[in-house]
Amino acid sequence: MKIIKELVYSEQPTSVALGFFDGIHVGHVSVIRDAVDYAKEHHLVSTVFTLLQSPRSVLFNEKVEGIITLEEKLHLIENLGVRQVYLIDFRQIRNMTAEEFVSDVLKDCFHACHAVCGFNYHFGRAALGNRSVLKELCSREGISSSSQEQVCYQNLPVSSTRIRKCIAQGDIASANAMLGRKYGFCLPVVHGRKLGRQWGTPTLNQIFPQGLVCPQFGVYASEVMVEGERFCGVTNIGVKPTVGSDSVLIETWMPDYHGNELYDKMIDIRLIEHIRGERKFESIDLLKQEILHNAQQAKEIFCRRNNKKE
Repeated sequence: MKIIKELVYSEQPTSVALGFFDGIHVGHVSVIRDAVDYAKEHHLVSTVFTLLQSPRSVLFNEKVEGIITLEEKLHLIENLGVRQVYLIDFRQIRNMTAEEFVSDVLKDCFHACHAVCGFNYHFGRAALGNRSVLKELCSREGISSSSQEQVCYQNLPVSSTRIRKCIAQGDIASANAMLGRKYGFCLPVVHGRKLGRQWGTPTLNQIFPQGLVCPQFGVYASEVMVEGERFCGVTNIGVKPTVGSDSVLIETWMPDYHGNELYDKMIDIRLIEHIRGERKFESIDLLKQEILHNAQQAKEIFCRRNNKKE
């Protein structure tokens, strides 16, 4: 997939999905798939136009926590069959009117034959453009357009804001349902204090990325991908109040993994279900007992969600 960071001319006519796509949730996926399907049918280049940062962070100086890293966002977009992404700094387009965006960007720059957006898409100066405006302006320029209706979960619209709230509250099952995949991280394994190894529960240590919404501190059942094989994991996210930590860490023990050391490798960990909140134990022995108990709980959850026998 080609990643373009400036508003340069597309080499071929395109079908374009428009949006910030900060979580690539099920609603975002429907928009992108529409553009991809149209591109295949009409022999166009499937394209996504997205932004390097949230417009709210520029316009209102708000701290907008992400759901996934930029790397994962681009990886997910590519997996949907997109051939090129325009990843643009919002400041380059913030003063464009809706009319200018359609004529100068969609028509002249992207050579768009088709444009797709979500039900609540806004664009142009002061966000005055919406999907109805997009349809009208595209029609003037000879560009076909479509928009996707809202997708609901438990009778409420799926949104990135709602997903962030679920993650922060530890409701990973709901977040996963709205994302359409398991929420998690693909991060390098770093060296820790090796306390888990001394207790017979060696963990993978990963540093939680800055700029992302942090899950509720505590223990989660997880899935861990190691060299193409999926393992059950018991993952603790937090500051380890019993033994102490200076930063938010992700620690994962795989009870059934007995392979090589994984330091410095990029390991993908997906959270399945929250088991308990983080708490301080009166002794190391009590902590060790709880880790073993949580591992058994994680195995049961892992097997149930994957329809496997223990």
